[in-house]
Amino acid sequence: MKYGFIGLGNMASAIIRGLVKNGVPGADIYGSGARPATGQALAGSVGLNACAGNAAVVASADVIVLAVKPQVLPGVLEEIKALPLDGKLFISIAAGLTLAWLRGSLGPVPLVRVMPNINSKIGAATSLLCAGPDANEEQVRIAREIFSTVGTVSDIPEHLFAAATAISGASPAFTYMYIDAMARAALRFGLPRKLALKIAASSVAGSARMILESDEHPMSLADQVCSPAGTTIAGVVSLQRNAFESAVHQAVEAVILRDREIAR
Repeated sequence: MKYGFIGLGNMASAIIRGLVKNGVPGADIYGSGARPATGQALAGSVGLNACAGNAAVVASADVIVLAVKPQVLPGVLEEIKALPLDGKLFISIAAGLTLAWLRGSLGPVPLVRVMPNINSKIGAATSLLCAGPDANEEQVRIAREIFSTVGTVSDIPEHLFAAATAISGASPAFTYMYIDAMARAALRFGLPRKLALKIAASSVAGSARMILESDEHPMSLADQVCSPAGTTIAGVVSLQRNAFESAVHQAVEAVILRDREIAR
C-alpha cells in the first residue's frame, strides 16, 4: 500500500509520523506541499518521498489524503481530476466540503471524509469519519486504520458532521484558552506560570478521563465537587453569572455556521 499526501502542513505531518510510528515505511509515503522545504524535512526525518507536484503524488499512491485548506482544495481537484484515478482512494480532511461536493468535483471515485484535530501531533486526536457511496468496506477500513495511528476514530453520519466537528476539531482551541485563563488567574495570586499551567492542564486531562471512565453525567460530577457554602460553588456561581455556558454555546454555534458557509 502506497500513501500520498497533497498538503504537508501540521496535520498531514502528524498523520505521516503516526503512520511511520505504526510500521509504515517512509518509502511507501509520497507528499507534495506549498513549501518544498517541508517535504525535504520529512524526507530527512521519516523517509517520505518528496514529490515536485500533486500529479506525482496521485500517480505514485493508492490512497491520497487531501490535506489542504478548503479554499485551496477546488484548485487541487481541478488539477488532478483528469489524471488516471481508477482504484485510488481519496480522503479529504478539509472542513465544510461535503462528500457530494467532493464527488461533483472529482467524479465517482472512492471518497472518505475525515476530520481529525490538532491532538494528532501527540497521538491523541479525536477524528470523525464518513464515507461516500463509491467507497467499499475495505477502503473505509483503510481510512479508519490511517487515522487510528494518531488517536481515536468515530463514524459520524454526514448530516451531523458540522456539529461533531465543532466539538472535536475546534474545541481543542477553546480548551487551550480555558487552561491558559485558569493558569493566568492563578498567576495573579502568586503561582508560578509553568506550575500553574501544569496544574491546570493535568486537572483538565483528569476531569476528561473521569467523564469517559465513570459513566457519570458531567453536572453530577460537578455537584460532587461543590460542598454547601464551599469554595467551588462560589466559583461555579461566578461562571454562571458571567454567562460561561452561554459563551461556549455561542462558540460552538459560530463554528457550525462557518462550516455551513464553507459548504455553500
